[in-house]
Amino acid sequence: MKENMELKCLSKYATSDSMAIRFKRENDDDIRPAFFRDIDRVLYSTSYTRYIDKTQVFSFVNNDHISKRIIHVQFVSKIARTIGRALGLNTDLIEAAALGHDLGHVPFGHTGERILNDISLKHNEGYFNHNIESVRILMTLENNGEGKNITLQVLDAIMCHNGEFVLGKYEPVKKTKEDFIKEYKESYTNKNKVKELRPMTLEGCVVRISDVIGYIGKDIEDAIILGIINENDIPEDIKNTLGTTNKEIINTIVNDIIKNSIDKPYIKMSEEIFNALIKLKEFNYKNIYAKANTKEEIEQFELMFNTLFDNYFNDVKTNNENSPINKVFLKDMNEEYLKNTSDARKVIDFIAGMTDDYFINCYKDTLE
Repeated sequence: MKENMELKCLSKYATSDSMAIRFKRENDDDIRPAFFRDIDRVLYSTSYTRYIDKTQVFSFVNNDHISKRIIHVQFVSKIARTIGRALGLNTDLIEAAALGHDLGHVPFGHTGERILNDISLKHNEGYFNHNIESVRILMTLENNGEGKNITLQVLDAIMCHNGEFVLGKYEPVKKTKEDFIKEYKESYTNKNKVKELRPMTLEGCVVRISDVIGYIGKDIEDAIILGIINENDIPEDIKNTLGTTNKEIINTIVNDIIKNSIDKPYIKMSEEIFNALIKLKEFNYKNIYAKANTKEEIEQFELMFNTLFDNYFNDVKTNNENSPINKVFLKDMNEEYLKNTSDARKVIDFIAGMTDDYFINCYKDTLE
């Protein structure tokens, strides 16, 4: 029955289910192909549920049409599967990685991530990057410290997904389990490591470029709705090349990638589209992301993060059983996690996994 569920007509450059590698042995009586199984494991994780109330770009917005993290993840999955299907790649591997790629995002998006990174460095826990935390969640934190036993290929695609670092061409890099673990660990100690990461599969390359495609136009739509920019602000040369609406931008880039990547061992954009995408990304940073939070809001976030960290760090050290970190998080974790994880890392894991609203409520509780 499993054979009937496996993907047919894959490209010679695709990653077949028979190539799937796991870190722990499993009984092979599951009817689902390997990467299809990973989709379910991501989808039914508690971390996936919390996407629903995590910031994409804009926080504290009273408008139900503005994207949350869950919407971005679904867009990336759909875009990546569209490209993957056209190129004959393994869409199950693509979907599992796309759905799991942002599990490690913290409250209040990239602003929260920068603050938590500062806290992590201050307490000698290394650099904090959401893509690395996404891997940590699936390898270590889910299932009460047991992890989800996700395949190496999906974990690697998640680790290497960061769409902030855009390239015109993505070529997979062969890796072993040991290579992956080495890169993962180095990301905590080497500031530039996340910029150097490259996926081991073409499917991972597709997820990475789809991360950019998934947010670049939608963030513009959200910013227009909120009155931060208007359509006329977008430079004409970018609009003439990529289009104006999110739909047009996605369609232009996706078709260009398929045209330049079909039957190739790499994922590539034309020079014209790549240059336009870089210009649009720069436009977004200057006109949207730099204005997403006010100076006062950022200062408030910093106060909130540091207050929560200090309180929970003390609660762990004093074994305060009434603290949320003990009642909600640590009480269910296994002995291996409790013994082998530093107090600071326990607090970082807890805060990183919070939704925006839960984070705010926890902070308010510290003021009472």
